[in-house]
Amino acid sequence: MAPKFVPALISTLKIAMLLVWMPSSLQAQSKVQQDWPWWRGPQGNGVWEAPAKLSWDWSRQPPVKLWQRPLGPAFSGIAVVGQQVFTMDRQPNEATKMDPLAGQERVICLDRTTGKEIWSFSYDAHYKDLDYHKGPRCTPTVHQGRVFTLGAVGHLHCLQAETGKVLWKKDLAGEHHANIPMWGCSAAPLVINNSTLIVHAGLEPNGCYVALSLETGDEKWRSGSDPVGYSPPILIENEGRQILVGWNPENIVGMESTTGRMLWNVPYPVTYGVSIATPIYQEGHILVSGYWEATKLIALNPQLDKATLVWEENQFLRGLMSQPLYRNNHVYLLDKTRGITCFNLITGKVRWSDQNKLTPRNRNPQVSMVWLNQSDRAICLNAEGELVVTRFTTEGYSELARHRIVAPTWAHPAYSGEHVFARDDEKIVCFGLPTKVSSKK
Repeated sequence: MAPKFVPALISTLKIAMLLVWMPSSLQAQSKVQQDWPWWRGPQGNGVWEAPAKLSWDWSRQPPVKLWQRPLGPAFSGIAVVGQQVFTMDRQPNEATKMDPLAGQERVICLDRTTGKEIWSFSYDAHYKDLDYHKGPRCTPTVHQGRVFTLGAVGHLHCLQAETGKVLWKKDLAGEHHANIPMWGCSAAPLVINNSTLIVHAGLEPNGCYVALSLETGDEKWRSGSDPVGYSPPILIENEGRQILVGWNPENIVGMESTTGRMLWNVPYPVTYGVSIATPIYQEGHILVSGYWEATKLIALNPQLDKATLVWEENQFLRGLMSQPLYRNNHVYLLDKTRGITCFNLITGKVRWSDQNKLTPRNRNPQVSMVWLNQSDRAICLNAEGELVVTRFTTEGYSELARHRIVAPTWAHPAYSGEHVFARDDEKIVCFGLPTKVSSKK
């Protein structure tokens, strides 16, 4: 008989779909800072180059809703490129009347000014093997006129961004023997070097990670026999060397980006396979934050081909879904009990915790945090659907503004120009942010 705490833990694990989790490439592949083309923004590091004229004093003039459009449920985040806004959801079909696990996944493209649909693309997706049936988890990846999407049960598509036309597709489970994780495919594809798509796929055999041609979808390489998790890999570089770093339910791994050859691994067995939050790479170190088995800091040598565990901490630094932010030798992480916690990257020494001020404490704490330019301010969408502007320093947490824009959500928003795009299980919205000029009127 299962221990009494297992149901609560299972509920916690339903988070994985959030992973929504999309590419973390450190390359500036989008030169247009107005775009938010994939997971964690233009450079995959959770930084928004916000216009200087924006005002963060919302007491007199809060954000204004410009448009709203109905959506089906999903945890898919939002991508914005040019005039187009992309996300995914789940819609019923004829089979849903007889089988609630039947239905369709949909990729939808909207006009950023009006919210009107430009195109949509749907396909049947049966959720029979998933423990949670809400909808797609991954944010679309938009690159050079193409949209790459990964559905919850392994449907991978390359679509023409202008029209939604299918350029190529793969059924990872049905055609390529992928083992779909319990809470669905959640690590969205990563574009590297303008030529290759990296997917945390779980193909059999030896395809924990797979590299595909952007143009054709043909396989270039596959790597790793570990089970698939929920965290997207990241691309890192140093002294001309480039590698991929992935976190799966068994190991943190480093791979050659061109061949997939394994360079190193640091064991990290994870309860229920919930390797979720995207790793970060700073100061020659990889930081991985986990829910039960501690946060770990790993030092890499300059050639990036050797890894050493520096420290691990499982009392104050127990991250869950939210990707930490880094600035000036310190990390800001959402601990599952104490809320946002500031600590020194190299030593792990904790400076402060916000005691759950930014986002409520619950079994599955979540907040999407993004730096505002190179300042000490961050813009955050918490689990209650509140957009919060904060200041994070080593001295403490302070709040500048707060305004609810959607219902409770775990889906990641997008920021572009003077606008924020966010969603919940029923709608997608676009809010205009106030400017310093207009706030004086």
